[in-house]
Amino acid sequence: MKPKMIKFLNRSLLGGLLLCLLSLITLNNAQAKSILILGDSISAGFGMSSEEAWVSLLEQRLEQKFPGQHEVINSSMSGETAAGALSRLPNLLQNHQPDVVIIELGGNDGLRGQPPTLIERNLDRLVVMSLEAGADTLLFGIKIPPNYGTAYSQAFEDNFKRLAERHEIPLLPFFLEGVAGNDDLMQADGIHPR
Repeated sequence: MKPKMIKFLNRSLLGGLLLCLLSLITLNNAQAKSILILGDSISAGFGMSSEEAWVSLLEQRLEQKFPGQHEVINSSMSGETAAGALSRLPNLLQNHQPDVVIIELGGNDGLRGQPPTLIERNLDRLVVMSLEAGADTLLFGIKIPPNYGTAYSQAFEDNFKRLAERHEIPLLPFFLEGVAGNDDLMQADGIHPR
């Protein structure tokens, strides 16, 4: 990974994420935390080595700040949709009993033109399942290219805000803020960071 990307991720993306996680951890005063990442190709690290992916960088950062206190379980899959994750989440929650669930999904749903109301309903079920399992839940927002028009894109983006407000959970509004649209930081497909 280019030093510029690592510096950006460490400063902004991971800084914002770490701040959200720290607030969840501090509020609960628990020592050890297991963090389940439920995401798509961006969280799976598509097109990059496992050491370069944001989840690995997060693990490294947590280990530096809180040695031995966190386990990060990355259950992300390339191409994953919110609907697909619904079938996997019950087993993941049962097997790992995470303290924190990070949901980074919806992008593939939007790229496939699924109705925003369906995407919201599926994301809502993921959030509810995580909360009912006793996990603090963090939602990552995402923006999609305007292929389906601005009304669709806006309805898609509004889903994340509504869900965070409805369930009173932290929202990282645009997970790739400062990365998306920057050719130096994106792969040739314009969707995945490098």
